[in-house]
Amino acid sequence: MPSIRLPAPQGFEDFSLSAPREFPRAQPPFPRVALAAAHVVADPLAEQDPWLDAKVDWDRTIAYRKYLWSLGLGVAEAMDTAQRGMGLDWAAAQRLIRLSLDAMKDVPGAVMASGAGTDHLAPGPDVTVDDVIRAYEEQCEAVERLGGRIILMASRALARAARSPADYERVYARVLSQVREPVIIHWLGEMFDPALEGYWGHHDHMEAMEVALSVIHAHAAKVDGVKISLLDDRKEIAMRRRLPNGVRMYTGDDFNYAELIAGDAQGHSDALLGIFDPIAPAVGGALAALSRNDLSTFHDILAPTVPLSRHIFKAPTRFYKTGVVFMAWLNGHQDHFVMVGGQQSTRSIQHFSELFRLADKAGLLRDPDLAVARMRQLLALHGVA
Repeated sequence: MPSIRLPAPQGFEDFSLSAPREFPRAQPPFPRVALAAAHVVADPLAEQDPWLDAKVDWDRTIAYRKYLWSLGLGVAEAMDTAQRGMGLDWAAAQRLIRLSLDAMKDVPGAVMASGAGTDHLAPGPDVTVDDVIRAYEEQCEAVERLGGRIILMASRALARAARSPADYERVYARVLSQVREPVIIHWLGEMFDPALEGYWGHHDHMEAMEVALSVIHAHAAKVDGVKISLLDDRKEIAMRRRLPNGVRMYTGDDFNYAELIAGDAQGHSDALLGIFDPIAPAVGGALAALSRNDLSTFHDILAPTVPLSRHIFKAPTRFYKTGVVFMAWLNGHQDHFVMVGGQQSTRSIQHFSELFRLADKAGLLRDPDLAVARMRQLLALHGVA
């Protein structure tokens, strides 16, 4: 196996790669719903201002969705992992959703749900709660018109405009009363997006949870599930145990997903995760094991991915997309390491070096020679010969 000299906390070290792991392959139905929030592939050759424009390589972006479907995973489209609201605007998100829905028609059994929010409405002092409602209605109608299922994304504009929990209850009641099919409500924590601090009208997560649960119980027939992204397994379990019958908990905990998906005597979480994008082969293998009730193999596959995920999602957590795209580049899913909004610059060479080590330990570098060649390119770019 190849080796490479990598930066380390104290100087440099020689690192020898392991053989990639062969993960079991299986097709749904699995005992858990598993949606991978998928990244977008930037177009590095487009004429643009990289920090301002969202130029997407649509062919490579859709090809990656087909790859995820081939492994038995569903796709959560136009979400945070796709740099929604952090480089990808609503106009580009609509095109992404449309192209993905078209591609899904050619994949038997493929599953997809798409983000609808208010990101075309800039938060500001003059934005009212009624403005937020209209923005949600516009995006939900657009997704439904395309034939898509809705993931109801958290709203920066609502976080700014709301004056009390009652404003959240009014907005969600209005929107949920109008959707055609049950939606997934997404509670994205402030560690992922600082503009969402105090969502549901409370800065304390447990008090905020009471508001969210009130909304879900009042409109349970219109709620397929709730995804919480708070990176706290205790809070997720506490909420999971209080959901109405038939409403799923989709874990958004990229630190503790293995245990939450496995579950306990009182229930389990399904999954809608950004980390499923770079670790998709392992997820497919783990779910295949879970289908056989083989918890030992399930944990054996996922356990090495957890340190990788914790590293990719380390603070500032909102920069995790850089690690996701870096993995796609290392594994040959795209020919470059350029991101929408120039976000490839948000992590250090030390961060990438440790990510490289952890990906190898998880057996997720599918072509070690290619991964080494590309890592050497990145080291050279950083002045490391």
